[in-house]
Amino acid sequence: MTTSTQTPAPTPTRSSAHPPRAFSGARTLATAARVLRQLRHDPRSIALMILVPCVMLFLLRYVFDADARTFDAIGASLLGIFPLITMFLVTSIATLRERTSGTLERLLALPLGKADLIAGYALAFGALAVVQSLLATGLAVWGLGLDVVGSPWLLLLVALLDALLGTALGLFVSAFASSEFQAVQFMPAVIFPQLLLCGLFTARENMHPVLEAFSNVLPMSYAVDGMSEVLRHSDVTGDFVRDILIVAGCAILVLGLGAATLRRRTA
Repeated sequence: MTTSTQTPAPTPTRSSAHPPRAFSGARTLATAARVLRQLRHDPRSIALMILVPCVMLFLLRYVFDADARTFDAIGASLLGIFPLITMFLVTSIATLRERTSGTLERLLALPLGKADLIAGYALAFGALAVVQSLLATGLAVWGLGLDVVGSPWLLLLVALLDALLGTALGLFVSAFASSEFQAVQFMPAVIFPQLLLCGLFTARENMHPVLEAFSNVLPMSYAVDGMSEVLRHSDVTGDFVRDILIVAGCAILVLGLGAATLRRRTA
């Protein structure tokens, strides 16, 4: 008589137990709420994000106290650059803490999609970016007398997109740092070249052709160009639309790259 043997069922792996799920607005909002609750207990990070751009603009205004036209010329550009820098710094460090503390490791073991996680982080820091941009724009235009031809709301739009771009860059580079010190070290590599080549110090067409070509692919260049369009034109120009679309597109692209770096480090 032939005896049949039964093949034991395979033990479900972690990935089969929790297959990837589609993007969920509810899970994204829950992630954002958790991040905001944690940030609420970190007043230094909140102060860095909310107050530092305002303080820097205030100092800049009175550095050029004898020549208000200089502040008008560069104040609008820096209104977009300061939020980008501060959001990059805070986001990269805060996200790195989540990685090193094991929080992201535990979250990735749950049936939670990468898109939910990255969108939740972006939404939480984006909410702070809105507050930051409102305060900085209001201070520059109505408090410090920044003279712009276009609408202050367009300045706010560019400042907000710059802050969101800084958030996306911070989320992305946090994957490549193992300590907060290393996260800060990414600033010279990621931010400083853009700061030098964005056209703040000299027109980009006056640079060496190689540097000009390089500046044409850096998102901060288009952030500065967008601010300059608002500074000089009362209407929305085609160049302004191009600039903000490029900045927004770069932010979305980098967020996608940041989602790709969200992976478990242990089996």
